[in-house]
Amino acid sequence: MPKGFDAGDTSFVLISAALVMLMTPALAFFYGGMVRAKNVLNMLLMSFISLGVVSVLWVAYGYSLTFGDDLGGSGLVGDLSYAGMKGVTGTTLTGSIPVFAFAAFQLMFAIITPALISGAIADRAKFGAWMLFIGMWVTVVYFPVAHWVWQSGGWIFKLGVKDFAGGTAVHINAGMAALGALLVLGKRVGFKKEPMRPHSLPLVMLGSGLLWFGWFGFNAGSALAANGTASVAFFNTQIATGAAMIGWLLWERVRKGCFTSLGAASGAVAGLVAITPACAAVGTWGALAIGALAGFLCAWAVSLKDRLGYDDSLDVVGVHAMGGLVGTLLIGVFDTHDGLLADAGVGQLGKQAVGAFTVAAYSLIASWLLAKAIDVTVGFRVAREDEVVGLDQVVHAETAYDYSQLDQASLDLAPPSGVGL
Repeated sequence: MPKGFDAGDTSFVLISAALVMLMTPALAFFYGGMVRAKNVLNMLLMSFISLGVVSVLWVAYGYSLTFGDDLGGSGLVGDLSYAGMKGVTGTTLTGSIPVFAFAAFQLMFAIITPALISGAIADRAKFGAWMLFIGMWVTVVYFPVAHWVWQSGGWIFKLGVKDFAGGTAVHINAGMAALGALLVLGKRVGFKKEPMRPHSLPLVMLGSGLLWFGWFGFNAGSALAANGTASVAFFNTQIATGAAMIGWLLWERVRKGCFTSLGAASGAVAGLVAITPACAAVGTWGALAIGALAGFLCAWAVSLKDRLGYDDSLDVVGVHAMGGLVGTLLIGVFDTHDGLLADAGVGQLGKQAVGAFTVAAYSLIASWLLAKAIDVTVGFRVAREDEVVGLDQVVHAETAYDYSQLDQASLDLAPPSGVGL
């Protein structure tokens, strides 16, 4: 290997990449448990298909648009110098790790970001149209925004906005894209008229637990080395998530008079989202404060959909857009070097606000336009009668649960006719 290669750092990044990959099927479980039983396979697949679509596009041009040399000095997008991973070999390094290790790690971020959007339009989107949306969205929105934030030539990077692991590029981006897409698709049949409760809360809890586990790769792995920064990010991720879960549950107790498993799972995810941009920039008390505030504010943001009347099926806007905003903005308060509490003034807070709200506006507008273009050409929403029957049967010719076998099992367990219990 060439000079500068570090086997420990490389191993750390590859393991982190595998952990982040696990987050996409974990998200599928989390979302899958929250939908009704007739749509669970469709929901699982809407996350899972991102692994295929984005992997192919990443090799073709995605890595190059994101981390290629800045095109024309604009700060907006990379060039195509790495299209098809041109010129990259197993011995090509970036820092102390091979470029392929870095590219694999960043690919997992690109995969899960559009998968996050899917929860907002659950129960009503054509699967083929969704695949098309993923491809168009990562090309027009994710790859350029990630370039802004993480590539040294990107305009947000050069502005000095801090985003260690994806508060802007991943969570604000996905949350606002979800809002743009759901405004095009409209409300589900029966919205506010019939119950649309989660069909499997154990599946939700399993998914949130796996997301929590994988998120250590997401945040600590962004150090790209097994070092002190990774350790800080790991520790802050854990404590912020715990604080957010408690914050969400306290909100529920005050508003609803109970603590729910769905609230615990949602609160944990809100904390994971909020600490993502800040995990390496704040101290332990800052991480706890960010987590607790995210728990309260994301729970409040989720409640807004009832007042405003938009149908965000699985609370993507409230958790990811709000959580991303909370974490990104509060860097300007709690950053140990440049935050308000470090007597550094409002300069960093202003930079954070510019980065956060620019990404939010761009993602919302571009995502609405992309969804609208798909809707007026091939159609984005399934037919009303198909939605009522359920997408698992209509779109995939499958069902998650074989009710005929369940019925037979109940008959087999029943006592013989005429015999009392």
